[in-house]
Amino acid sequence: MAELGKSGAKPEIDVRFFEPPPDLARCFTSFHLLEVRLPPGEIVTDYLQPEWSNLRFFESNPPTVQLVGSDEEIHSPFMVSGPSCGSVRFSIGTTRMWGIGLMPLGWARFVKRPASDFSDQIWDGQTVEAFAAFRPLSKIFSARHLTDDEKVDAVIQFFRKFADSPRDEDRIITTHEAMIDPRMCEVRAFAEQAGLTVRTLERLCMKHFGYPPSMLLRRQRMMRSLAAFMLAQDKTWTQAIDGTYHDQAHFVREFQTFMHMSPTDYSSMPHPVLSAFMEQRQQVWGSPVQTLDSPGRRNKRPAE
Repeated sequence: MAELGKSGAKPEIDVRFFEPPPDLARCFTSFHLLEVRLPPGEIVTDYLQPEWSNLRFFESNPPTVQLVGSDEEIHSPFMVSGPSCGSVRFSIGTTRMWGIGLMPLGWARFVKRPASDFSDQIWDGQTVEAFAAFRPLSKIFSARHLTDDEKVDAVIQFFRKFADSPRDEDRIITTHEAMIDPRMCEVRAFAEQAGLTVRTLERLCMKHFGYPPSMLLRRQRMMRSLAAFMLAQDKTWTQAIDGTYHDQAHFVREFQTFMHMSPTDYSSMPHPVLSAFMEQRQQVWGSPVQTLDSPGRRNKRPAE
């Protein structure tokens, strides 16, 4: 296959977002359909950023996906990623991909396993037993007799029949809301706002969010900076860096920890898929990345 640059072609990217119904809104970031179009045989490479867990279904031509720093590659029409604090490299050609983003409450309700056991990992959903219950979704998304809206309706019905709310639902939502507060930078204040002791917060975050509270707050700060940079017209880090960093050197160290590369290296790379996706997500959905979404609340409604 030819990489981007050999023909000079850039991918055409279209994204459509579908809002979960009110009874499931706190479980999902969104349902979305991503369409990538390239000349025959060509691919582009980009990097996913830290995010919540995702179920991704490809109608054809699935990409090759690899955790940065890992030698293992995944190539499957049904991929599952756990909550992540790292970068994922992917090479993609022309395809249609259905994405389902699981909020921490969605993970607790539908996966029902400790999120920390699955963090920073990618699986072939067709072979890993932990995700066998989601395999029927592949048939829904590949059904040619259904329109896109009918597919989403069928998926909603699938999840409605799946499971009841977990016992920790209220604490998960309260913790999630406290975590996304842009002023939040200390674990003790995080626990206080969530109405929990620090020890209880630690246990709850590991079980349902995949990481200890301190790591979640660091990820939020980094993602606020990265999202601001990706959406900035002048594309400079100086104005994008979150105000809770001590200085620029602090930000650079944190960026290296999460993305496994320097901010300069990242900004020097083309981001043909992520840039287009984030811009459309911000415009249509009101939030550029999953990790900044508020559980169950939307700033804008999806475009019809």
